[in-house]
This record gives sequence, structure tokens and C-alpha cells, in this order.
Amino acid sequence: MLAGSISIAIFVVAMIGGGIVFIDDKARGLHEGYLVTPIGKADLIIGLIFAGAIKGVMAGLTITVIGGMIAGIERIWDPIRLLYLILVLSVTALGMISFMFLLMVRVDDPLVPRAIFGVLNTLLYFPSGAIYPTEGFPTWLRWISVVDPFTYAVHALKNLLLKNTGFSGIYGDVGILAAFAIVFTSLSILLFQRQL
Repeated sequence: MLAGSISIAIFVVAMIGGGIVFIDDKARGLHEGYLVTPIGKADLIIGLIFAGAIKGVMAGLTITVIGGMIAGIERIWDPIRLLYLILVLSVTALGMISFMFLLMVRVDDPLVPRAIFGVLNTLLYFPSGAIYPTEGFPTWLRWISVVDPFTYAVHALKNLLLKNTGFSGIYGDVGILAAFAIVFTSLSILLFQRQL
């Protein structure tokens, strides 16, 4: 459950930082302040995503350390292990924030993110393997888990925290999460309208 709890903590920050804050900025008129600056679309989107990702990493690291101590995970303070954990938390935060930003990039109504986040949370969390191993899923649910960024975050965190596999157990998951982040960020830049 620890790997799932860490992932959900990052996702909650992503929902707030990648969705609610952006939409609320639009509703309050703060968005207009971005648009009158000479900052390009890509710089603006990447800046907002990285700002949210930093908060996601801090939330994830806090839950990782506290949860790891409660669960009695040995050598949680090992510098190499912490470095790998920060790497996984960083790409997870980037992937989830960019995903939420992509979903909200064209939304104007502040009620929309609040309405869909509960459903989205359930749809992404349960197929990820956080509660039940994905190998036991029916075929249709396994396909959902393949396209779910949560799955790769949970798998990498389980490998690091429970099996202490090192880089050999996470490099595939890190690569996939980084690819998700790049694709979602690129699509967000394409869809972002630099106008009121």
C-alpha cells in the first residue's frame, strides 16, 4: 500500500497544481498576467508544469520517508536509494502534472476539474496494481493498466522500497514515465491558447 499511497499523494498535488490552480488562475484573471508577458507558450507551460512537479516531489518524498519509517523499511536513508527514489518521484510528478495540465489546458469552468477528479482518481488508482497485482487482472483491465501512468510509478516504487532492486528495477518505468511527461507536455503546448 505504501507505493500506492505515495503515488496518490503526488496525484493529489497534480490535481491541484495541474488542474485546479490553473483553472482558478483563469477565473481570477491571473491568467491575463501571463499572457501580457513576452514569455512563449512552451516556456509558460513548462514553467507551470515544473512548479507543480516540485510540489509533487516534496509531497511524495514526505510520504515516502514517513511511510518507510512506519513500515520499517530497512536502509531508507541509504543515499543511493534516496537518489533513485527522488528520480522516480520526479518523473512521476512530471508525468502526472503534465497529464492533468493536458486535461485542463482548454477548460475555463472552475467546476469541471472538481467534478472529474474523483472519477479520474478511481479510474487511475485501482488499475495500477497498488492494491492488487496486475497479473491477476482480466485482460481488459490489464490493457487499462498498460496506459495508466500510475502503474509505472507503483511498480518502480515497489521495486525500490520493497525489493531494493536499484536502477535495474526502475529504468523501464522511469523511461515510460518520462515519455508520458514529454508527450503530455508537448500536447499541452500545442493545445494551449495564448489569448483571452
